[in-house]
Amino acid sequence: MTRQMAHACPLTVGIDVGGTNIRASVVDDSGEVLDTVQAPTPHSARALEDALDFAVRDLRRRHPIGAVGLAVAGFVNGDRSTVRFAPHLPWQDAPVAQRLTDRLELPVILEHDANAAMWAEHRFGAAAGGHNVVLITIGTGIGSALLIEGRLYRGTHGAAPELGHLRVVPEGRACPCGKRGCWERYCSGTALADTAIEMLATAPVRSVLARDVARDPGSLTGRRVAGAAQDGDPLAVRVMADFARWLGLGLAFVSDLFDPDLVVIAGGVSSSAPLFLDEAREEYARTITGAGHRPLARIRTTQLGEAAGMIGAADLAKAALQACPRTPARVARTSR
Repeated sequence: MTRQMAHACPLTVGIDVGGTNIRASVVDDSGEVLDTVQAPTPHSARALEDALDFAVRDLRRRHPIGAVGLAVAGFVNGDRSTVRFAPHLPWQDAPVAQRLTDRLELPVILEHDANAAMWAEHRFGAAAGGHNVVLITIGTGIGSALLIEGRLYRGTHGAAPELGHLRVVPEGRACPCGKRGCWERYCSGTALADTAIEMLATAPVRSVLARDVARDPGSLTGRRVAGAAQDGDPLAVRVMADFARWLGLGLAFVSDLFDPDLVVIAGGVSSSAPLFLDEAREEYARTITGAGHRPLARIRTTQLGEAAGMIGAADLAKAALQACPRTPARVARTSR
């Protein structure tokens, strides 16, 4: 008898609906991922919903599934039933939860991907025990989530908080959101590449990274910059120092707004935290209002990594399940 078959209550599925891939995982009550399937993200709404339907049905062949949670990189309405807008997905004002509920005959809830990751870290990871917590996910851009007294804060219309689009440089770098000078344009994986190019234009430096950029500017990525910094490349080290400064400044803004007891840094760039986090903490401590006269938030990196969104969405979906008694273990072992 397998472990998952011993569950008397159904399990839940959490799905990370990304612009490139969808990843669906079966998650148990302790936040452990039991099974995962993955597929490319289709480009039409109908095809995307077909792919989500197929992923859940595939997992249902092996596990007792009772509800589904979707972690979506976009605006979700207040009752978590409709995707208002998702820049990398083919949904606009789409009642996705009802459509999938009708197809799967299971309860389906939606959640912003950063909120889902925050919930997972709160329940099972780096934010366990935190009361007022800010999660900052740093990847292509910046995503963010806010936990107040142990509860997710979504704002009046489900859009809060959009910390990555706080304007930190008036008339600064153009942002895909339509504004200029947003925090994520100076503190993200994309920003690492942009900063390197700007530094080379204003103060050329001899380095392997600079030579590679001169040969093929299109090859420059945030991951490439971080790898070069790990190797001690002079240009990359300067870029990471600039990134650390912007992260520290942004965290000071965030702390002035929310006064959290904990900040969790997640997203792809967090894997390079040893290159920037200590300097960011120092900048944060220097620039926060009332520096030296108030407690500072603890700053940690994610414990759950890329699985956080799926785990959080699955755990939030449990609220859609009605309570049911557990079957005694001896009965579960003899069942077929």
